[in-house]
Order: sequence, then structure tokens, then C-alpha cells
Amino acid sequence: MSPNLSVAEENYIKSIYHLQQDAESVTTNALADHIKTKPASVTDMLKKLQLKNLLNYNPYKGFRLSKEGNKAALNIIRRHRLWEYFLVNQLQFNWDEVHDVAEQLEHVISRKLVDKLDAFLGYPKFDPHGDPIPDGNGKINYQQQMPLINLPLNTAAIITSVQNQSSDLLAFLSNRDMHIGTKVEVKQKLNFDNSLEVKIKNKQSFHVSEQVANAIQVNPL
Repeated sequence: MSPNLSVAEENYIKSIYHLQQDAESVTTNALADHIKTKPASVTDMLKKLQLKNLLNYNPYKGFRLSKEGNKAALNIIRRHRLWEYFLVNQLQFNWDEVHDVAEQLEHVISRKLVDKLDAFLGYPKFDPHGDPIPDGNGKINYQQQMPLINLPLNTAAIITSVQNQSSDLLAFLSNRDMHIGTKVEVKQKLNFDNSLEVKIKNKQSFHVSEQVANAIQVNPL
């Protein structure tokens, strides 16, 4: 955990960080739905975070993390993604197995441990799902990418990340040999359900749903 922050507070901060990427401000109901709790419980936590200067909170307009709140969130995310990288690349976990384990390890607050882990791993820029890993100063290197659903037909691309990281989806992709770095082409888009016929490597083409195609991010070659 970050200094003076409980596990619950860190989880709230991380959730707010992710939600505010897609909205000007985050609402109590949106946060309650995201972490599956009651709005009253969220309101109590928001007051605690505001007292610690981690939140800019207006009860009628919503809230966002303060500068210090963003810094804390990036530290948590850095730890989480480094541990995911370690579990996959050093301990041979599958990419659909690591999220829950990293959720526990991300609350180990030793800065020295995290910095040494980062150095041991060779300062990776992206985790096993293609998400960027903040460096020790909170800097993030984003990569150019687009949803597979938007890739033009017969255009080669590399899978760069997976936005929906449910274990079911990741296992589905693994079963079809679709991983970060896999070369993929869209051969056909079916109008009746927006599913795609895709081709990878030397395998026969197969279909993926619109939901899966929106989750997979690619970089055209």
C-alpha cells in the first residue's frame, strides 16, 4: 500500500483513475457500479480521500483525482503491471491467470522492491496484456493502435493489447493462438452481426464476434 493508505483506499483510487480516462468527471453511481458496492459506501470513501488531498470532489458535479491522487494511482498501476509481467515472463503463468494474483501483490509498497523488480525485468514498457507500465516517475509510453473491428480488410497488423481482460476472453484468445505480437488480418466482415473472419499464421481463418473484435487492439504494419 501507499503510505497512509489502506487496501480499500488504494482500490478506490485505481478504480477512479481508470474511470476518469473516459469521462470529464466520475459520478458516485458510476464508481459504485464499477466496484460493486452501494453509493452510500462510495460517498463515505470519497470524503476520506478528499481529506487526504487525493480527490477533487463536488457532490453535484462528480470528482477526479488530484495531482497527488493521480501519482498514487500510477504507483499502484505500475506495481500491478510489473507483477503481471513477472508472473508471465518469469514464473510462466498464463496471461489469463495473473490479474487476481497481481491484485494482491500490488499492495506491497516497498519502493526499493518495485524498483529492483523493474530493473530485474529489464524495464518493460508494456504488461502481458499490452497495457503500458508507468515508469518510476509516473511517465507512460502509449502505443499507436486501433480496435481490430476497424482494421481494413486484407491489411496485416500486429496485436498490441487487449482492452477487456476477463479470464474467459483471454482463454478464448489463447485457444486461437492470438497473443500480443501475433500477426492478424481481417478477411471478411459480416454485416448481419458485425463479426469478423480473421486469419493468423498458417491456420485456417475463423470468426470472432464484434465484442471480441472491439476488445483486441492492433497496429497495422
